[in-house]
Amino acid sequence: MSTANLLRLILLAAIWGGSFLFMRIAAPVLGAAVLIEYRVLFAAIFLAIVGVFLKKSLDWKQHWKHYFILGLFNSALPFLMFAFAARTLSASVLAVLNATTPLWGTLIAAVWSRTMVSGKVLLGLALGTCGVALLVGFDHVSTKPGAGIAIAAVLFASFNYGIASNYARQAKAVEPFANAHGSMWASALMVLPVVPFFPAPGEHTVGIMGAVIALAVLCSGVAYLIYFRLIQDVGPSSALTVTFLSPLFGILWGVLFLGETVGWYTFAGAAIVITGTALVTGFRFRSRAA
Repeated sequence: MSTANLLRLILLAAIWGGSFLFMRIAAPVLGAAVLIEYRVLFAAIFLAIVGVFLKKSLDWKQHWKHYFILGLFNSALPFLMFAFAARTLSASVLAVLNATTPLWGTLIAAVWSRTMVSGKVLLGLALGTCGVALLVGFDHVSTKPGAGIAIAAVLFASFNYGIASNYARQAKAVEPFANAHGSMWASALMVLPVVPFFPAPGEHTVGIMGAVIALAVLCSGVAYLIYFRLIQDVGPSSALTVTFLSPLFGILWGVLFLGETVGWYTFAGAAIVITGTALVTGFRFRSRAA
């Protein structure tokens, strides 16, 4: 991995770690439905503008079903679940729980292909479960009213990401940029009917809308462009290392900008989840460092 790609990887982890910060700021004020409609709509508009400059077409007539399936499981449902949970859980907890996504992806792949997983993978799954249990068991946010439902919502969001990743492997090949662009428009159409039933409980202040724009343009639009560039340059395996870095930035931003307190259990739980994820995905820290 070149220095430029290493910097892109760190930047991507910092941006995606920041998404939990922005959701934590905006979700209690706007509610899950309004926030996510803004997020996917603004991201779609941003990617449409980028697509004009890059001369990228969606071919909507041919791939619209694919965009809707991908948009449902990769954006609409998980984004709504994270925004719902962000009203209760800290950015640190959201970031660490999100790191369970590869664990869910592996379980779904095993069921999908009807194959047995190896002992190392089973150990990784067990470690991931223990890490989550340690985090939510000791963190004070777990005692808040509705915390249990919020934690379940985040794990369900990660489960949907696992579905999306396995579907993408089986689906017909579509250009990565088109996947991101088309799925954002599909997500905007799917979330829109929900908005009237869950109006924003607070006011649209400048600060709140700033967090929304950052979440949409930076954490969705720009992040996708960086991620796809990494996949192109270094391959999906190396790009996957962002999974190990983004929880660390999620914790850092929560402490710096929201004044969140983290204890030994936060770092221990994150380390155990990341180790379990590495075992499940077959990632080798030593070889990547070399």
